[in-house]
Amino acid sequence: MTINIQEHMLVPKHEIMTDSEIEDLKNSADYDIENLPRIKVDDPVVKDIDAKENDILRITRESDTAGTFVTYRIVKS
Repeated sequence: MTINIQEHMLVPKHEIMTDSEIEDLKNSADYDIENLPRIKVDDPVVKDIDAKENDILRITRESDTAGTFVTYRIVKS
């Protein structure tokens, strides 16, 4: 039996950002994106979406109280 980890109700949506999306983030952020929080390259979701070292992930969480919340992580070993 195989379970798709991304379909689990507690796992938020993870997406690999494109180069143009990363450039937009760099231009709008008040910080260096190299200082983003890290997510391990061997994280189950990172493996599932085939993210590679130094990819930037957009993680979108839905909340009844906070609405939609987007955060970013950089993939590191």
